[in-house]
Amino acid sequence: MNTTILSALAETNRLQIVELLCSGPLTVGEIADWLQIRQPQASKHLKVLLEAGLVEVIAEANRRIYKLRLEPFKELNTWLEGYRDIWQDRLDNLNQYVQELFKKENKQEE
Repeated sequence: MNTTILSALAETNRLQIVELLCSGPLTVGEIADWLQIRQPQASKHLKVLLEAGLVEVIAEANRRIYKLRLEPFKELNTWLEGYRDIWQDRLDNLNQYVQELFKKENKQEE
């Protein structure tokens, strides 16, 4: 797993930018407006996301339009898949344990 991706997503504003871009491409100004931050701050966050490979930029005249790249999110999903399996097994075991406790409790009350 590319730790640069995780580091980029660890910052709240950058994670919010990614969530905004899930709806479609946006300009730096639109992102700044949505997040209620100054445009230079939005640009700095977008630079980090760009360097991590999470977004790509399209230049149209004097505007920069940012959109998500799918590949890093597919990589992240693949990496998380192993952890999902582990947690599902643990939750299944916890569920079984709790059910056994309830059965024991109900037998003791009878």
